[in-house]
Amino acid sequence: MTENITAYPLTWATIYPRTPQHKRKGARFEVSFAVARDQLLHELELLDAFAVVISSNVQLRRDGLPYANFKEPDDSGVAVYFRIKNKNYVLCCDKWLKVKDNLRAIGLHIAAMRGMERWGVGSVEQAFMGYQALPPQREKKWWDLLGVSPRASDEEVKEAYRKLARQHHPDNGGSADQMAGINAAYEQAKKESGYKVQL
Repeated sequence: MTENITAYPLTWATIYPRTPQHKRKGARFEVSFAVARDQLLHELELLDAFAVVISSNVQLRRDGLPYANFKEPDDSGVAVYFRIKNKNYVLCCDKWLKVKDNLRAIGLHIAAMRGMERWGVGSVEQAFMGYQALPPQREKKWWDLLGVSPRASDEEVKEAYRKLARQHHPDNGGSADQMAGINAAYEQAKKESGYKVQL
């Protein structure tokens, strides 16, 4: 399951609809990124989950923490892939404006589902049945999404991005999902190919 899943950038599971940016909310979990991540990992450990991949648009250091000066990404979604026994599962959340809050929400969700087993109403397997992960679709490369050559110049990439952004922006009748994909492709182009262009 994990061959197409990356911790960075976000690998969103297609079984989950995305929350439009304008509908995301501020949360009051009042935990740091590190605490939210550690509590989520603790909940997964209590489930005997393994092969855990926490996927988001936050680039992490080797110790799993974000860089000290990390900027909150435009797409704050989090997807958590894991295995229990012989089954693959995924939980995704993008309801909140900050990555740490989406991490915390997933941790709290798992804690609530574990409660079902403790209370004798059902099993963890029954509780997680609807979260079985399908293999992720192979994502298109940034140049495919922007409609340019992989060796396109800075100016060609920038122009393609602007044209698609005008065409698919939600204010012009496009969808938030399309716009998020275009933005992610442009960011990936700048990172992978050393593009220096800025809008």
